[in-house]
Amino acid sequence: MNIKFKEKQKFTQWWIWMILIGLSIIPIYGIYEQLIKGNPVGNKPVSDAGMIILSIFIFGFIYFNWYITLITEINDNGIKMRFVPFLKKNIKWNELKSMKIVNYGFVGYGIRLGSKYGTVYNINGNKGLAIELKNGKKFVIGTQNETKLNSTLKKMPVANNVYN
Repeated sequence: MNIKFKEKQKFTQWWIWMILIGLSIIPIYGIYEQLIKGNPVGNKPVSDAGMIILSIFIFGFIYFNWYITLITEINDNGIKMRFVPFLKKNIKWNELKSMKIVNYGFVGYGIRLGSKYGTVYNINGNKGLAIELKNGKKFVIGTQNETKLNSTLKKMPVANNVYN
């Protein structure tokens, strides 16, 4: 099972990380003022335990966004897609009805339902591998490397009968 194509994507958009870093200022400030200096924060300060819980939640949310990863692998057996930590898909070549690289437009990031191509799994951008299975299910796996993906699929004899 020799991997022909592998792409690993993470959220790298600067503006997402600016929001998340900005969000991290809240617990840092709260912990410093309330727990270290002893000055309650705000008109109705939260308890020290509440401040710790809020901090854990916010830093957990930031870590979660860092952890999310879209991994696509293509080999002689088929296509393997993992949207960590949400789901895994293993598609065998004989399950495919068709596939093509498409520009699906901006639908947001993450897992998006209801596009004309079915469910879209993406981290960034608006291009992906649109897949239709013989059972009628449709979905798109986002890509940041459409050129390499295209050339890989064109070179694979097993993909030629479904790739257009």
